[in-house]
Parts: sequence; structure tokens; C-alpha cells
Amino acid sequence: MTEEYSAQWHDEPTDYAQIGKLPRFVAASADDGKAASVSSSLNITAAAADPELLDLPWHIALEDWPAENLAALPRGISRHIVRFAHLGGSVIAIKETSEHVARHEYHMLRKLARLDVPCVEPVAVITGRTTLDGRPLNPVLVTRHLKFSMPYRALFSQMLRKDTLTRLIDAQALLLVRLHLIGFYWGDVSLSNTLFRRDAGAFAAYLVDAETGELYPDLSTGQREYDLEIARVNIAGELMDLLDGGLIEEKVDPVATSELIMDSYRRLWAELTEKESFELGERWRVSARIRRLNELGFDVEEYAIKTTQNGSTIQLQPKVVDAGHHQRRLLRLTGIDAQENQARRLLNDMDSFRADNNPNMDEEYSAHLWVSQIFEPIVRSIPRDLSGKLEPAEVVHEVLEHRWYMSEKQERHIPLAEAVQSYIDSILRHRRDEAAIMLNPDTGMLKILEVETEESRYGDDESIDEYPDSDD
Repeated sequence: MTEEYSAQWHDEPTDYAQIGKLPRFVAASADDGKAASVSSSLNITAAAADPELLDLPWHIALEDWPAENLAALPRGISRHIVRFAHLGGSVIAIKETSEHVARHEYHMLRKLARLDVPCVEPVAVITGRTTLDGRPLNPVLVTRHLKFSMPYRALFSQMLRKDTLTRLIDAQALLLVRLHLIGFYWGDVSLSNTLFRRDAGAFAAYLVDAETGELYPDLSTGQREYDLEIARVNIAGELMDLLDGGLIEEKVDPVATSELIMDSYRRLWAELTEKESFELGERWRVSARIRRLNELGFDVEEYAIKTTQNGSTIQLQPKVVDAGHHQRRLLRLTGIDAQENQARRLLNDMDSFRADNNPNMDEEYSAHLWVSQIFEPIVRSIPRDLSGKLEPAEVVHEVLEHRWYMSEKQERHIPLAEAVQSYIDSILRHRRDEAAIMLNPDTGMLKILEVETEESRYGDDESIDEYPDSDD
């Protein structure tokens, strides 16, 4: 690469303690039709310099990038031009936008990641792009491909049942609750702006687009309710689109189904934040409340108990809650980083393993034996050509479930090796490859996911950004 088109790396120019949007500043873009000046070098804002970014053709408009640089991943409905590209051994999503929007979204994603919110990883903001003849090009935001994740449209490439759709909405509601607990107002909640990973029969949701998001010390009830209303309207529209395409059961009512997010959100929010009063003799309800929160995937790090004036009741309200109770326990005991429901399922098997073999054994040592005798043998048994089907934790979960069903059906104890082989032959080999389906989509998939139309590109502000990734 010549000196003329070399990149200049810059540290992130923002304060992580800052609340809300970045201050707007005037910046030239290709859409302005005029630019104050033409930069002769790239400006790259990134958390860590990745020299391989320099090998990508930034001097070419994103919609015209050559095929050899692109990864064939699904692009959803978007106001922006979005492409997926190979970067070394990984895949990145690239979105053309204005410099202010790109920097704001990069800033927000970095903050959310530090707050341990499920979201895509920001890689860089690249400005100063020009063609070889000096014509300015729009800045871009670069994010990391989230492994083993799918956009909701990929999940609907085959007919999806109503109960599966409900699980997607429950995952969306849980993500929204987590965001609101930390004071994040999304402003554009939708299935399209979310990625989903399989999580032991359910789904875990990840935020994809933070373009409209703002971070506050706390959200008002009005802000939360407005976010919830946006979610209801957007999801209803998305489901109507899927219904028209024959991708969901005809008996599904898009409006009624979209309203499920309201119920799911409010139930979870109440469980996490509402005060609870009870008699002094019912102090056991403190532990019961905490157990319910743990079952929902949250820890209670602090809570307040206050007696009333007559001294007859106690009020309980959790003060600090955090998701990932089972996830962190599994990681602490085994080093396995799994989704919350996966972690819950694996921990259940781990606890049963300990109870069956040596109930008095140290928990950490028993966990080590479970990994070496259960988890690792299952993972090693999966043939190399099938290893891209599902992530290891999901495979182990499915094997354990398959073994249980075999035992129930045959009314006998099923050895682990027999269960694994049966699972591989009867289930795994016939599963859709969630890595390959995105990297090598067939004609039907491309027709479902292709949205490069004038209507979607230049639609109204209700259009949704979706530049997610598939699996692996």
C-alpha cells in the first residue's frame, strides 16, 4: 500500500463516563455532495490496531466491493449499505453511515461491552475514505461477527412454530430488561436489530444496532414504556412480513404475538424491581425471591429490608441485579463459557454427576471430573465434518437431552457412548448446518434474506438496521 493511502490509527476520543450521545460535530461525507477538503489518508479509530484492516479496498464504495473480499452472510432490512467481509480468520460487518453516527454507535457498543451487555463487538470507525481519483466516500462502522448467532430471518428460512416464535420474543424481552436496568434507552427495538444464539432449547438475544441508543443514569417509566411500544410496533410489522412470505404458521396473529413482549417484559421487570411486603414470620420469602431471580438468570448482589411503622411487615426490593448467575458459576467451576440456559442445563448434569458418584466430594474437584468424563468425551466424539453444526455447549446439552429421552423410552440406563452415537446418527447429521447455511446459502435462503431493493434501502425511518452474523 502506498504512503498516499496509508492509515492513521487514533485512540478512541471519548470518555466512558459520558452519559448519552456524543456531541455532534460537522463532518464531511459522500452524501453531502460537497466536501470542505479531500483527505488523502484513512483515519481509523479502533480499540486495538488490526493491520489486516489495511488490506481491504476502502477506496471502493461498499456496494461495489469485489466478491473475493466478501462473506456471503444475510443482510437484513437496512437504511444503510451493509457488507460482510473476511478479516484474517474472522468475519466483520461493515456499515456505511455518517461519521457522527458511526462514532456514536462505536462509542455506545464499547460502553455496553464494558457493562457486560450482550452485544456485537465494535472493531473500528474508518473515515477519510476516498476513491483513487479523490472522490470522498462515506465513513464506515466495523463490528465483529458474532459466532453461532443468527438473524431472526435466518431462523424463519423454514416454517417456524408459534411456540418457537414466542421464545424469540421472550429472549428479546430479557435483553430489553437488561438494557433498561443499566439505563440504556434503545430507541429502535426490533427482531431485526437483534441476533439470536441457541441456548439449550431457548434463545439468547444480542443487541446489534446501537445507532439510536443513549445511556442515562436511570430510565424513566416513560422512556421504558416508549421503548416497549417501539418494540411492539416493529415486531408486529416484521411478523406481518413473515406471514405474507409464508414463513410462519397462518394461525399466528402478528399483532397479538407482538404484544407478548409487553407481558414478558413487565413480568420480568416486576420480578426484578418491585417491592414485596410480608409478615416478619415469613422471612423465608427473602430466600424464595432470590431463588426466583436466580432461576431467571439474575444474581442479587444487594437488597434492602425495611420494617414498617407498626413493625409487622418487611419490604424487600433487590437493589443490584446482574444476569448470568449460572453462566458465571459454570465458568468458575469449569472454565466453560456458555449461554445462561446452557449453563443451567450443564450444571444440573454436573450436580447429578456429583450426587451419583460422591456427594461429599469437593464441588470444584467433582466439576473437574465431570468435564473430563462427560463434557470433553462428548465434544471429542463429534466428527470433524459435523463440528460446525452447533457450538460445543449446545451439542453437550442436546446429547444429554437425547440420552434422557432414550432412557425414558427404553426404560433402561443408556451409556454415554451409546447416546452420543445415536445422537450423531439420528439428529446431528440431519441438522441444518448453521455455519454453512450462512456462508453458502442456497437459492431459497438468498431469496428470503435478500433485501437489496430500492424500497428497503431508501425506506422510511421505520426501516431497521440488521447486519448480523450467522454461526461460527
